[in-house]
Amino acid sequence: MTEPSRRAIVTGLAAAAFAPSPPASSGEGRNPKPFGFEAVEARARELAAAPFDLREPALPPQLAKLDYDAWRDIRFKPDKAFLNAADSPYRLQLFHPGFLFKRPVTVNLVRRGVATPIPYQASLFDFGRTKIEKPLPVDLGFAGLRIHTNLNKPNLLDELIVFLGASYYRFLGRDQLYGLSARGLAIDVEGSAGAEEFPFFREFWVETPEARSDPLVLHALLDSPSLAGAYTFTVRPGEESSVSVRASLHPRREIATISLAPLTSMYFIGENDRQASDDYRPELHDSDGLLMAAGTGEWLWRPLDNPRARRISSFADSNPKGFGLLQRDRSFEDYQDLEASYHRRPSYFVEPEGAWGEGSVMLMELPTDNETADNVVAFWRPKAPARPGEPVRIAYRVRAMGRDDLHRNARVANTYVVGAAASGAARASEAGPALTRRFLVDFTGGDLAYWLPEPGGVEVVATASPGRIVATSLVPNPHIKGLRAAIDVRCEAAGDASELRVFLRSGGHALSETWTYTWVAA
Repeated sequence: MTEPSRRAIVTGLAAAAFAPSPPASSGEGRNPKPFGFEAVEARARELAAAPFDLREPALPPQLAKLDYDAWRDIRFKPDKAFLNAADSPYRLQLFHPGFLFKRPVTVNLVRRGVATPIPYQASLFDFGRTKIEKPLPVDLGFAGLRIHTNLNKPNLLDELIVFLGASYYRFLGRDQLYGLSARGLAIDVEGSAGAEEFPFFREFWVETPEARSDPLVLHALLDSPSLAGAYTFTVRPGEESSVSVRASLHPRREIATISLAPLTSMYFIGENDRQASDDYRPELHDSDGLLMAAGTGEWLWRPLDNPRARRISSFADSNPKGFGLLQRDRSFEDYQDLEASYHRRPSYFVEPEGAWGEGSVMLMELPTDNETADNVVAFWRPKAPARPGEPVRIAYRVRAMGRDDLHRNARVANTYVVGAAASGAARASEAGPALTRRFLVDFTGGDLAYWLPEPGGVEVVATASPGRIVATSLVPNPHIKGLRAAIDVRCEAAGDASELRVFLRSGGHALSETWTYTWVAA
């Protein structure tokens, strides 16, 4: 991606049109195979064997000219929701094409193994103040879908998950508000070959649950110039809702920049980055760090940043245990925002199923001057490129978390970056380059409360490359029942980008996750 406008992309891209599938159960024989992931995979394989279809059906002019407010005023009628049987815990609603959502997507219902397309009907929607003068075509299709369920209260239907735009989807756990997004797939996020490629879902199949206890199961057909893919999403609502993803990807060409299980978020300002110091709100972000569970068992925390220029970080690994974009600051006082409620934004954590092999967890951070731009992307990049004739099959679970209890060691609570001088001392002149900085890292949880009376038994393990560690210290921080480490780092020249790593150790055993940070001497 070349500009920090990913949230606009999420809003402005819709899935491309695809002719409705014939019923999957209409094959030969009296006992056709019930519709499922294998049927979508067969379609993806056939689609990848043909050239990418560039055709884009034109919306009727009266829909194409709608602005955002007029399109948003077209709302699905709740009493028309699908999956509305008395024993169903879910309700399916659809989004109307229009505005920037110019290419419709087909949505099917699957009941007892039989897939049936949902035909477009204007009567499904309340057009509000938006006036549509002429009848709309019956093959118009939809822009996307969303599912409601009794997420927060047993007598109230709340939105659980939404698929709208390219391969983006968002879902919630209990008492959470939308923030970051997940995606089915990304290609060339860095834009090394030009503009980023955005794969999109052409078609969805939503299974009708047979019992109230059944999870929600959706299948999706993905397409893009570079590949086609089959997906199954198994959604389990709860205090910590989760989405299990199974995918089979079929490349049309060799793809060295395939990006699996991508997550997209926003970071504007926080305790380690105060560019917008005139804002009364101390922090503004949907996520404040990247957490990684390495295949070796090490846990790493990378605080997010709003960099001055695009920054791409790569963390090589083999068979990772997980990664995610987390929102660790969970109190209202961290943000002081009565409207956005950033403290209720979910964390998404990806947990692989099976061995993913060699590759890297990648993090891209883009500069932004406002809180409306999604400027952070995290994903898994396999070491080996994807090649035609060699399907890429992957499975993982994404968790929407409100708590941060993924490991037992101490975790990073705060990161502060200041000049390397004692409090109250005169600061060095700003005329020259700032080649030495002090990093204050608060660790909390784990076994640190035990060490508060006598922190001398805890060692600060710090490295910098390039650069050197000038000094370290460790003091109790009783306010978080933890310890505060201070690390002074010096680089030799302005422009040096130093990779810093810090963790706490006692008796040869790690007491904390590893804090990692990129500092560019200025």
